[in-house]
Amino acid sequence: MKTRTLVGFGTVVALAAALGGCGSTSGSGAAGGAPVVGVDYPRSDTDFWNSYIKYTPEFAKELGLDLKTTNSQNDVAKLTANAQTFISQGVKGVAMAPQDTAAIAPTLDQLAAKKIPVVTVDTRPDSGTVFMVVRADNRAYGEKACRFLGAKLAGKGAVVMLQGDLASINGRDRTEAFNECMKSNYPGITVYGEATNWDGAVAAQKLQTDLTAHPEIKGVYMQSSFALAGTLQVLKQKDLLVGPQDPKHVFVVSNDGIPEELKNIADGHVDATVSQPADLYAKYALQYLKAAIDGKTFSPGKTDHDSTIVQVRDGLLEDQLSAPLVTSDGGTYDGVASVKNDDKSLWGNKL
Repeated sequence: MKTRTLVGFGTVVALAAALGGCGSTSGSGAAGGAPVVGVDYPRSDTDFWNSYIKYTPEFAKELGLDLKTTNSQNDVAKLTANAQTFISQGVKGVAMAPQDTAAIAPTLDQLAAKKIPVVTVDTRPDSGTVFMVVRADNRAYGEKACRFLGAKLAGKGAVVMLQGDLASINGRDRTEAFNECMKSNYPGITVYGEATNWDGAVAAQKLQTDLTAHPEIKGVYMQSSFALAGTLQVLKQKDLLVGPQDPKHVFVVSNDGIPEELKNIADGHVDATVSQPADLYAKYALQYLKAAIDGKTFSPGKTDHDSTIVQVRDGLLEDQLSAPLVTSDGGTYDGVASVKNDDKSLWGNKL
């Protein structure tokens, strides 16, 4: 890992610079060894998060960090308990991906009181102190899905949106952006929004009900690959899992960029996805933790890794990583450019 990587993140101010060569060891682990950081994995039942779990120790090793890990299994109470474990282990920083972005505030306050910096990954807390949020623009996810489906359906018909959890900022952002885009640009398309709580079985059941009740449905937007297997199974059962040239084809847009999605795009079963960067989430979560331990701060602006740091509210910065639309042809859909599913730059093609 090149030592200059952090320098171009934005406008960087090294708080410790004025100390010159004082040789502070405040960010180190026991006996002056590698800094100890804690990473809580939010779940391990999806391909996306399993990929994140795979990448995390690889980047920790590159950065010279001593890694402690827990898994909160999509449960904020477990995440709170895991944070207590990290505190007892003497970690110098914590990365987490809270799925309930409102309920995590007391835990963030406790970590802040202990002067333990926190980086949140994929989600942004509704309140509380965080050193940096590492996330892509989730409103852009909903916008890109809307533009793709709007173009494919020529502004007519109906689509099902399999929502995530609206207690999560991600679920809210994707849902609101998709609905607003459809209302503004494709008023002739009816949207059937279905709450699923990121549960694949619930998503499949609701999709089946909608397809039965509304045979005019020609599009599905899955807010995450959690719904992939169930969606394809439902379409197959209804004899709708056919190629895009068949009049019965239902256009499917997913969100994650896992290898299975890319394969299904090649097979003509899925039409597009938004590639959410599991590898970069792991990489920059740890780099920002190391930066916090080293006493650095950041300001809004362009970074050296094709992203932009934005201030989402007073005292909270978010590094919005690139997340491209992926299609079979790499075309442009109602102004939204895409990359081909076999593009080697996609993390899903590197596993």
